[in-house]
Order: sequence, then structure tokens, then C-alpha cells
Amino acid sequence: MWADQAIWWQVYPLGFSGAAAHRLRKLEDWLEYAVELGCSGLLLGPVFASETHGYDTVDHFRIDPRLGDDEDFDRLVAAAHARGLRVALDGVFNHVARSFDAPADWFRRGPDGTVDTFEGHEHLVALDHSQPAVAQYVTDVLTHWLDRGVDGWRLDAAYAVPPGFWRAVLPRERFPDAWFFGEVIHGDYAGYVAESGLDSVTQYELWKAIWSSLNDGNFFELSYALGRHDELLESFVPQTFIGNHDVTRIATRLEDGRHLGHALAILFAVGGVPSIYYGDEQAFQGLKEDRAGGDDAIRPAFPDAPAGLASSGWPTYRLHQRLIGVRRRNAWLTRGRTTVEHLTNQLVALRTVGDSGSVLLLLNISDQPERFPVDATGLTVGAQPGAGVPEGDPLLVPAHSWRFLTSP
Repeated sequence: MWADQAIWWQVYPLGFSGAAAHRLRKLEDWLEYAVELGCSGLLLGPVFASETHGYDTVDHFRIDPRLGDDEDFDRLVAAAHARGLRVALDGVFNHVARSFDAPADWFRRGPDGTVDTFEGHEHLVALDHSQPAVAQYVTDVLTHWLDRGVDGWRLDAAYAVPPGFWRAVLPRERFPDAWFFGEVIHGDYAGYVAESGLDSVTQYELWKAIWSSLNDGNFFELSYALGRHDELLESFVPQTFIGNHDVTRIATRLEDGRHLGHALAILFAVGGVPSIYYGDEQAFQGLKEDRAGGDDAIRPAFPDAPAGLASSGWPTYRLHQRLIGVRRRNAWLTRGRTTVEHLTNQLVALRTVGDSGSVLLLLNISDQPERFPVDATGLTVGAQPGAGVPEGDPLLVPAHSWRFLTSP
């Protein structure tokens, strides 16, 4: 399936586009930037008419007037496809805005008869997924935008929706090549995929283990998470990330800036369908806060063109390019299985093997150079913090550095 080769650039359009008129047209000017980064897909945050932040939808069939109109959307999809970029939309079908116009029986109610809300947010009311009319509505929305050229869907707050609902509403027969993945934070990922019929879910366990193990100097946590990740790959390919629109940016989360490359290298060295959240490829900072407006710092506006980006971010962009290049040259990594070949608190060697080869990632977050006691026969340095290929022993990794070894 085409999704096996997908590397997504995730954008939150309402933030990205700032206050421009017909904001989606601004995004067209960044498609070449995404292609040059190495991405093959554009994962859009909410684009439908909403009250405020996009996740409080009022009309799933209408483009948010702050972003533009149907013509702007069709232009963006056509421009993305012309550059080889797939397009996925963010669908919020667990809850809607309180002003969403629908019959009263579309909404889930508590024992006292009041409408249920999503996680205590009074302006977000929960849909009743047992209602056939709600199921038909969701199928109609998915179908409408797939007919308009969309290639896939992210299903927001899927964890709050009964998994069997998705199996009933996904228009699989009509769109057999469409890719659907759900936002699931905790719990039985494999079980949810099996029951829901989704292609994938978000791999929050691995996300947390990546930054936490780097901050704590405890690669045993990463090793444990990768063991669970490997088990998931027996039944589906998780959607992997080190940043998205809901979490503190990785450059802010990491306590030692020298370890940003380590986090990114892990993302591209293990199985999964990876995404890059816009701005992370430029080492943007941003702290998510639990308050009104607490997402603003992680959903910023981009300049009108790449030339407007700060010069300090381009080395991180180029690092992304090198690692994505390794990933695309070893496309089998999507379903690759990873084993830990050497492990201490501050050192880990990860070997990922697939049908077409193997790669070896060596991570050192200690204060001294370390030589890894592993077999690197037939492998050479494919990527590292600097662009040049080092001379000497590829298994000798400098302090707070890493090496990604691949077949020549």
C-alpha cells in the first residue's frame, strides 16, 4: 500500500497561515519545501468550519471561511498531488461544537439527561455513536472528501469512540486505497486496530519513551517501549512521531539540545509511518500549557516563504533531509523489526531488520566517546549529526552523539 512509503509533513492550517486571506493558498507556496524535506504526504489539521480552534466543528462539509473556500481546497489538493504528495484530513467525529446543527438525538446524554461533553470541555458536545443517523453522517463526510481527492484521514479522539463504529462507517469498498488512522493515546493499540478496522493508530508510547529516556539517561525505558512496538508490528504499522499539534515541541521537551538528533534518528530507524510536525524540522520551540490558549505556542504562523525562516533552524532541516534520505533508500524500514543489541543507561545499539536489509543505530548520551561491541559487518555510516562521513572506526561514537549505519 502507498502508505507504507508515506512520510507526512503535518500542518495545523489555522495557525500556520496566520491572518492571510484565503489562507490555504499560502500553504501551496510551501509544498516544494515539504518535498525537498523528503516528505511524501501532507497531513492537514482541521480545515472544516468551526467555532474557534478547528476541533469544535460546526459543518464538516464546508471549508472554514478563515482558510478559504472549496476552490482554495481543490487547488491545494491538486497542487499537492502534482508534486507527488498525498493529502490526509483531520476528522473530528467524537464531538462537535455546541452550535452544531443536528437533531437532539444525535448527542450522547448522561443519566440526568444533559448532553455529555468531551473531557469536561463544555463547548464540545459528544455525538451518540449508537445512532444510525450519526453513522451515516460520518460515512457521508468521509466519502465527500475522498471523492474530492483526499487520500486518507486522521480520526481525532478515536480512543473516545467505540471501535466498532469505525468499522461500520469507513467507506472501504468504494475507496480501498484510502488510509485511515486514529488518535489513540493509551491502551491496547493492536486490539483497537483489530476491532475498528483502522489501518493504524498513533504511537504515543514510543513518543514518550523517546524523549523521556533521553532526558532521564535511561535507555532501558526505550528498550522496553521498542519491545512493545515490535509486537504491534506483527498486526499493523503504527503512526510514529516525535511531535504533533497536541504536545510540547521536541526541541523544548528535551533537556539537552545535543540530543535532538538522537530523537529524530530513532524515529527514522524503527518501523512505523512517521510524521514531522511543521516547525520541528526547523527546531522550533513551543511549550503546551493546560489553559485557555495553551496550544498557541505549538501552533504558530509560518512566514510567507522559506526565506523568512531563521537561519538557526536550517541545520536541523538538513539533518531531517539526511535521515529521511536514509529512510527512503531503505523503504522496508516501515515494517522493519528492531532488536536491542547493546544496552546501558546511556548507550543503546538498535538493529532494525527487514526483508531487504538491515540498519544499525548507535546512540551515546554519555560524557565520553564509546565504542559499541556490536557487529557492523557490511555497514557504513549513512547519517550522523554532521554531514561528512567520518574516517576510522564507525563503532566509536563521540560523547552525546550518534551514528546511523546502513548498507552501502
